[in-house]
Amino acid sequence: MSNLLPSIEALPDRSLRLGSLEVHRVLPVRGRRMIGPWCFFDRFGPLRFEAEKAMDVGPHPHIGLQTVTWLLAGEIVHNDSLGSECLVKPGHLSLMTAGRGIAHTEETPAQNSGLLDGVQFWVALPESSRWLPPGYQCTSALPRQHYRGGEVTAILGAFDGAVSPGHQFSPGVGAEIRVEPGSGLNLPLDRSFEYGAMLVDGDITVFGAPVERNTLYYLGAGRGELGLKSAGGARMLLIGGPPFGERILMWWNFVARTADEILAARQQWENRELVGDVPRYKGPRLPAPPFIGRPIGS
Repeated sequence: MSNLLPSIEALPDRSLRLGSLEVHRVLPVRGRRMIGPWCFFDRFGPLRFEAEKAMDVGPHPHIGLQTVTWLLAGEIVHNDSLGSECLVKPGHLSLMTAGRGIAHTEETPAQNSGLLDGVQFWVALPESSRWLPPGYQCTSALPRQHYRGGEVTAILGAFDGAVSPGHQFSPGVGAEIRVEPGSGLNLPLDRSFEYGAMLVDGDITVFGAPVERNTLYYLGAGRGELGLKSAGGARMLLIGGPPFGERILMWWNFVARTADEILAARQQWENRELVGDVPRYKGPRLPAPPFIGRPIGS
């Protein structure tokens, strides 16, 4: 783990292949399991494709978390065991609250642009909310805060007066920052939050230090401002929130508190007892992997 400036850390990512997709997993990683309530952060793509189906993830379950899907390019169809369906495009918020259990699918639609680029975040649900009934929100327009030299879109939570319609159970923020070519931004931060930032397109400096794409930079807490500059223009993603304050365990698609909870959810999925089917998806469910080793703890 390298330091750019005091308390700014470049976190090591893991590159994965999921079919034809290249995935950069930047959270959880060695030395950093959570940032605020955020416990998972994958960047997939960018990918150009023609005949193949870029994404086709069959029915799989989640418990104890919210998934936030944010596209930079392309399209994904979401279907779930509640009967929800949404064609997700860039600028749309796809927010699924798993609660006590939900299953969903993610696939490239038949009519598509031949592009796929995006991220998926997970938000751990606090003890008071993790057994609630599941839910899904698909929102096509999110609030933006405009500045001289760029803008910020509130994906989840609030940023400088822009408030996302996404339903939250823990305080925190997820935002997309755009900086225009040859410009800079000094953005307000909540000093009680810890933050992480990742460059997804273009070039940018953070507090005067250049950063690399697809690397998550931990900014720590206690900062009142985020200083950014770009020569050619940039897009950056920001996540943050107060330290979560609860220990979690992660395994496969589950966020829980004990290994027994994870084992029980795994068995219920295999027995078709955890949640119902995803009615609009034509294909098999994903089996749970063998429970080997230990869940990832926060």
